[in-house]
Amino acid sequence: MHIGIIMDGNGRWAANKGLPRSFGHRKGAKQVSEIIKSCPKLGVKTLTLYAFSTENWNRAAHEVSSLMRLFRGYLQTKYLDIIKNNIQVKFLGDTIPLPKDILKQMKNLELLTKKNNGFFLNIALNYGGRDEIVRSTKKLAKDLLSKKVKIENINENFFEIYLDTSGQ
Repeated sequence: MHIGIIMDGNGRWAANKGLPRSFGHRKGAKQVSEIIKSCPKLGVKTLTLYAFSTENWNRAAHEVSSLMRLFRGYLQTKYLDIIKNNIQVKFLGDTIPLPKDILKQMKNLELLTKKNNGFFLNIALNYGGRDEIVRSTKKLAKDLLSKKVKIENINENFFEIYLDTSGQ
């Protein structure tokens, strides 16, 4: 029902073949469209793509810039296909450090696909599991301090509403 793919190794693949790392990233991005088309046919309802981790900021500046350019282009070229194919998109992770134009595209895409229900696509950007735990815990702590939440209500199911995938 739910598949997660960590998009890792494309740059190394290209480098091992004597090609620029960016070539590998572009080749990997092309496969995303095929994966998205195949998932509903295989009965997969949700796909999570781990596209850019919190650790990826440590890469060379030109590689990070290349990845942002690739993502920007992907959003622009696949925008209408996503809407037309009844795909609901949700972005996971701490999006604040991302470029403003990309953030705007992301918010628009989430808004325009919010009611779509044919297939669910999560795209994790600037995502790390530990980072999500910290961000979620901070949100919960804020609600505890403001007395919106009682400590006795906290359990595994309740905590889920503070996660990036809340409602899924």
